[in-house]
Amino acid sequence: MAGIDERGAFSRRGLLKAAVTGVTILSAAALLEACGAAPARESGTSGSGGSAAAGTDTGKEIELLRVALPGSLSNLYPGQESGILNYYVAGICMEGLVGVDTSGAIVPALASKVERTSPTTYVYTIRDDAKFHDGSPVTADDILHSIEMARDAKASPSTASYWANLDKATKSGANEITLTSKTADEAFGWIPSNVDALWVAPKTAWEKAKNQLGTAQSPLVGSGPYKVTEFAPDSHVELTRVDTWHGPRPKVAKIRFEFIADDNTRLLAWQANKADMSLNVPLAQARQWEAAPGTRVVYAADRSYAGLTFNVTAKPFDDVHVRKAVAHAINRDAIVQKILRGRGQVATALSTPEQFGGLWTPEQATKELAAIPQYAYDLEQAKKELAQSSVPNGFTVSLSYPNTGPHLGTAALAFAADLKKIGITLDVKELPIEQWLAELNTFPPLSFMWYFNTTGDPAELASWFLGEGNPAKYANDGIAATMAKSGAESDPARRAALLVEAQSAQAADLAYLPLWWGQSAIALSSAVGVRDYTSYTLLANWPDHLYAAK
Repeated sequence: MAGIDERGAFSRRGLLKAAVTGVTILSAAALLEACGAAPARESGTSGSGGSAAAGTDTGKEIELLRVALPGSLSNLYPGQESGILNYYVAGICMEGLVGVDTSGAIVPALASKVERTSPTTYVYTIRDDAKFHDGSPVTADDILHSIEMARDAKASPSTASYWANLDKATKSGANEITLTSKTADEAFGWIPSNVDALWVAPKTAWEKAKNQLGTAQSPLVGSGPYKVTEFAPDSHVELTRVDTWHGPRPKVAKIRFEFIADDNTRLLAWQANKADMSLNVPLAQARQWEAAPGTRVVYAADRSYAGLTFNVTAKPFDDVHVRKAVAHAINRDAIVQKILRGRGQVATALSTPEQFGGLWTPEQATKELAAIPQYAYDLEQAKKELAQSSVPNGFTVSLSYPNTGPHLGTAALAFAADLKKIGITLDVKELPIEQWLAELNTFPPLSFMWYFNTTGDPAELASWFLGEGNPAKYANDGIAATMAKSGAESDPARRAALLVEAQSAQAADLAYLPLWWGQSAIALSSAVGVRDYTSYTLLANWPDHLYAAK
């Protein structure tokens, strides 16, 4: 998301690609008294990332995979409802011109070949064996119409503005499409993917749906390995493998996603063997999940960012001393260790370490990003900053968090406890995610940002936060120029250096305070194995990585 447009809609990242995930809230007292060490691993738990194999692949099919989702979906089309779970479901039903593999690299999808003939020109050769679920061939006209729908604010309100840099899309051959961007932008290649902003459906399906594609009345239809065969909003969705898919045949015949928003209910369902896979296991319950018979909990960095946004045009946050006072009063290390149970890391930048794949390992990226100026936890320094500010006697401010991220609320209670010591009263309130998103549209003085990167672009979040229309109402001509250079820079090393330079300059002004980069956890039964599990796996054709185990 790179800003909010004049219609009040998020103009880059839609609904923040917010995960509907839960972490049981601790009391403030329990939080402050908790031990800072990460919990010991339970037996049967897989490590962070890497292989999550369960026994030996039997070679047999999985007739029905039951997946517990930690929330409900009312529309499956990410253009309408762009939560991260919508991406997981839609991605195995609908394709873009390109997709992503488990390493985070762009790979062919409906396009068998992509050629960048100039800094602003991309030529896509459409594969001749692509078919929609009804058996009809995928044509260039279908794809061009889907692009038009993806750009249409009524059909795709959550992602339409992702296409702002598209100059034109043309049929340049019988089986060829050319996309031309207005300016050279290294991130543009991700836009026509189903992990970013393109999900291709037949032109007739779009016309029949009348801007309601993805509802129970107008289910998703695409060219992917699965089709929607049943959808009851706020209850479940069922997808069945098709024979029209041009790729390898997945071992899973049918997938049923059950929407179970309550953490305790989902745990009980798991313990009663009513699911084979569960996404986003709440970290506060991880030991209980790990202790369940025949269960493996697998962790991986999910490339999520959590941080505070200061509206630098709103009092009292128009005063940098106020922003610095808040920054010094937040114990980020304690949050990671006590609230996230060590499953995450302190964020030093807007870009996450895993976004620099192909250039740096996550460990190398962490070291490089640590060079960005930081604000250490120091209550005495916080008091000094506040004393120099326009509100030396303190003030009261509200901070909201979505009900889908209760760990954000737990963190906010910790902030409140320390801020109270320097004279700042933080009024923490939980909001339904829809209300929280609406509130962000009003540019509150202080807000939480919880964002999930889906592409492998290291500038995905920074391009929004440091661009026009950003949520902090922050403007810096020098940073804007640096970000423009980074967008046009094709050399990964030079581009990374420019991104670090821009984020370092922002840190001095402190419009944003990065808090943590998160991890997600999935639970697998002993009957199911998964290969090559990374933070990208669930955005790729993930059923192809599952197998029946013995």
